[in-house]
This record gives sequence, C-alpha cells and structure tokens, in this order.
Amino acid sequence: MPQKSPFLDWANARRFAGPLPFTFTYNAQSKEVLIIEGVRENWKPYPIKVIHYEFDFLNKLNLQGIVLANAFEIKNIPYYWKKGRIESWK
Repeated sequence: MPQKSPFLDWANARRFAGPLPFTFTYNAQSKEVLIIEGVRENWKPYPIKVIHYEFDFLNKLNLQGIVLANAFEIKNIPYYWKKGRIESWK
C-alpha cells in the first residue's frame, strides 16, 4: 500500500477502485434528479506500485494533506450506461 494510505490492505482498497454504480444530476428549477446507472462486467483491478506521481490539477487546488490512497490497473472492462430515469425531489 502507498505510504499514509487510509486503507489497511489491497482488498479493502479494491472496494473503492472504479466508477460508482450511479451518477446523478439535479435540476433545481424542476426539482428533479436524473439518475443513471453504470454497468460493468469482469471487474478485476490489479494493484500496482507507484514510483512517482504528480497531478497538476490537484497542485493548483492548493489542498492540504493529500495522499495517494491506492493505485490499480484496469484493462478491457465492458462498461455501459443504462437509460436514465427522472425522479422528483422535494
């Protein structure tokens, strides 16, 4: 595991490797939420050792206490989005 990672081991970190199963957007005028589900198959992320990393966009944010939590290689993953659905949000 990378130094200072919040995860105890690769098995724990693997649970957080990859896209979230749902994405959302909110329309404040209509008070509706568009919910879209992502579907993936054969999800087998493999841990990799990172020798050096630098992300310019993170550096520009001037955030404090950022650490590399984990790193995985993911190849050839069939992935698609289901048709979205709209729900009222009160």
